[in-house]
Amino acid sequence: MNERELRLKSIAYRKTILEIIHRGGAGHTAGSLSCVDILNVLYNRIMNITPDNFDQVNRDHYIQSKGHSVEALYTVLADQGFYSRETLLKNLNQPGTNFVGHPTRKIPGMEHNTGALGHGLSVATGLALAARLNQQSYRVYTLLGDGELAEGSSWEASMTAAHYKLDNLVTIIDRNTLQITGRTEEVNALEPLADKFIAFGYAVRQVDGNDIAALVNVLESVPFEVGKPNLLLANTVKGKGVSFMEDVKAWHHKVPSDEQLAIAIAELNAAETALEVSA
Repeated sequence: MNERELRLKSIAYRKTILEIIHRGGAGHTAGSLSCVDILNVLYNRIMNITPDNFDQVNRDHYIQSKGHSVEALYTVLADQGFYSRETLLKNLNQPGTNFVGHPTRKIPGMEHNTGALGHGLSVATGLALAARLNQQSYRVYTLLGDGELAEGSSWEASMTAAHYKLDNLVTIIDRNTLQITGRTEEVNALEPLADKFIAFGYAVRQVDGNDIAALVNVLESVPFEVGKPNLLLANTVKGKGVSFMEDVKAWHHKVPSDEQLAIAIAELNAAETALEVSA
C-alpha cells in the first residue's frame, strides 16, 4: 500500500476499534488507538504474514506483548482475512467466545498468548534466536507498551538479544507516556529511555509513531545496524484520532457511550473526507 492508502486504512481501523469496543462493552480504547498506525504499517507494508503462510515457520512473526490493546490487533487481523469483520463485531467479549480481552492462540493469526506484561519480548527473542540457529531468514517483530518496561523480564531479554546479536529482532515501544494509573514518569520513571536501550546493546531509532510515512521509512531501513537488535521508540498519542480521547488517562480502559461513539465516528469520517479531497 502507498502512504495515502495506509492513512485511509488507519482511519478505517480506528472506526472499527471504537465500534467493536462499544458493542462488546469492554476494551482498552486509547491504547489501541495509539498503536494502530504501527500495526497498519507492519501488516500492510512490512511483514510477510498472511493467512496463506501462517502455518509456515520461515515467515515473519509478530508478538503483541502489549496484549491489553488486543482490539487493534483483532481489527487488523480481520482486515487481513484471518476472519471476518462481522465475526469480530459479533463475538468480542461475548460469553463463550475466544475473542477475549487479551491475545490467545485460539484466534486465527495470533502467534502467542500475551497479557502478563513483560513476557512478549522474551518470546520474540527466543523466536529470533531460533531463526539464527536454524539458519532461517525470518524477522520477529514485537510491540511493547511503555508501562510494561517496569517489568524486569524485558531487560533480561534485551541482554540476551544483544548478546546473540539478533539483528532480525525488531522491538517497538508504543511510547504514549500514559498507563492506567498515570504518567509513566510519575508511576515509574523510564527516561532517558533511548539511552537505556542503547546501553543494553540495541540500535535505536525514534519516530512519530502516528506518522505513516515516518513509520514506513524507518521500518524499511531494518536492520538499523548489522549485529545489533533493533529498537524503535515510537512516540504516540494515547487515544490518537479522537479529540476528546487524546492523551486522557481515563480512556485507558473505557467504553464510549452511544453519543461519544457518534461524535468519534463523525470526527474520523471528517478526517477521511479531508484526505480523499486532498488527493
